[in-house]
Amino acid sequence: MVKILARSIREYRRDSILTPLLVTVEVIMECAIPFVIASLVNQMQAGCSMDVIVRYGAVLILMSVISLVFGAAAGATCARASTGFARNLRKDMFYRIQDYSFENIDKFSVSSLVTRLTTDIMNVQMAFMMIIPIAIRCPLMLVFSFAMGFIMGGRLANIFLFTIPVLCIGLFLVIRAATPLFRRVFRKYDALNDSVQENVRAMRVVKSYVREEYEKKKFNAAAQDVQKDFTRAERIMAINSLLMQFCVYAGMTFVLSYGSYAVITSRGLDLNVGQMSAMVTYSFQILMSLMMVSMVFVMITMSLESAERIVEVLSEESTLKNPEDAVKEVKDGSVDFDGVSFKYSRTAERMALSDINLHIRSGEVIGILGGTGSSKSTLIQLIPRLYDVTEGSVKVGGVDVRKYDLETLRNQVAVVLQKNVLFSGTIKDNLRWGNPNATDEEMEEACRLAQADEFIRQFPDQYDTWIEQGGANVSGGQKQRLCIARALLKKPKILILDDSTSAVDTRTDALIRKGFREFIPETTKIIIAQRVASVQDADRIILMEGGRISAVGTHDELLQSNAVYQEIYTSQNRAGGEKDGE
Repeated sequence: MVKILARSIREYRRDSILTPLLVTVEVIMECAIPFVIASLVNQMQAGCSMDVIVRYGAVLILMSVISLVFGAAAGATCARASTGFARNLRKDMFYRIQDYSFENIDKFSVSSLVTRLTTDIMNVQMAFMMIIPIAIRCPLMLVFSFAMGFIMGGRLANIFLFTIPVLCIGLFLVIRAATPLFRRVFRKYDALNDSVQENVRAMRVVKSYVREEYEKKKFNAAAQDVQKDFTRAERIMAINSLLMQFCVYAGMTFVLSYGSYAVITSRGLDLNVGQMSAMVTYSFQILMSLMMVSMVFVMITMSLESAERIVEVLSEESTLKNPEDAVKEVKDGSVDFDGVSFKYSRTAERMALSDINLHIRSGEVIGILGGTGSSKSTLIQLIPRLYDVTEGSVKVGGVDVRKYDLETLRNQVAVVLQKNVLFSGTIKDNLRWGNPNATDEEMEEACRLAQADEFIRQFPDQYDTWIEQGGANVSGGQKQRLCIARALLKKPKILILDDSTSAVDTRTDALIRKGFREFIPETTKIIIAQRVASVQDADRIILMEGGRISAVGTHDELLQSNAVYQEIYTSQNRAGGEKDGE
């Protein structure tokens, strides 16, 4: 885990190494200062001159300045290293997610990925920021102070042999009890974020059904659940703080009381005033170092689960890989399904698609009809290799899609999905997702084919109109037409419309299909629809049922020979006739 996380340090490795080195000099100065002070006290007790005091004072000032300068420099390098590490970590995670296949993404919920990119990385950043200076400072401080304590204090330093084991045992017990709670808390964070995301995404539904109070109660219950576990974990962690304070005060009390007794009874022979003052300082340094070590361990305990969750994302390998010597050119838009069966995961009990044999010629218009759950969308997702087949093969241009370079294949297969997504930016920005180098004329032509140019011209800023996140300021039909125009700008060899004209009227739907026939005749067009009218002029219509192809034919052929198609056609036309009659 540490090895994987360390890869994200990269250009901040110098600062990460420099910080402990700077801290080492700071610690040496801090540990040397009490020794010099003890020597000064002894000199003063012996009746030294003012020149000696001034000389010692100058040395102490110099040592203090060196300690301050190196400490400040360590703080600066530590800040750069920790924030840079967090930035690289977010970047590496985001880039890794971009390379995921749909199968990989299905393993993580969106809310979980958001939590890992934000809260989890913040926890790891804080732990890293504490580790690189303190993990060096505290052990060095302990070793130096412990050694100097025995040199200066003799038997008085035996108090440390009691306090250190007590602190270590207490810290071990606290960490062992708190770790499972933190692990559970972060899973509940995912559930909490999931609740927020679902509520915001479905806000129109929530308001239309007046379910605000229900959603508030649901969120409150999830928040209280997180609070409950966090409170338990923090209470356990608080025990460590209490133990630390007890050991600090007990140690200081012992040093002051026993040290004073030793100075008075021995008249400075066993322990003089200078040694006593140094011993007090070293005692404080040792106990404070132990407290800081304890804080580091607490932070590591909190961040350990976060680190494991981050590493899960970074270690996840995409199930879709570019082959060696990948094919870099798609010859034409022909599509062949040869004995294709597919299931979404290896552990799934049933196939989503079974025994699909289908051959589509380049330039054909193919309509796909079927009920909900008939796996229409699943079928077309295999063409641009969003998933890999479980059995059989899918070929585009006569080549198995698994042999193509992924970018080459997907640039020639434009998919307008059922859930249309627009991004915040202007209409031009969104259209250029299809072709970053598209000219204004090309964008306008694509919008005319998609029947979007007319409504765009009605906006005050026309093609420079700002689109809100998710396309919130345009209608469903307008969003669909913009997404179709965006796909057309790719100039693909295969165009797939996954129920992407459901929000437009039948006249606009017909005009879009007419534009396709006239302006992109060589492009293979696959249209998934719920309306027979959207596909009845297709070269062939595929009827799907239960993940299988139940019938293939033209509109007239299916109308004569297939009872299911007859029923769909009759019910839709009857519904249309009744509406007309009304």
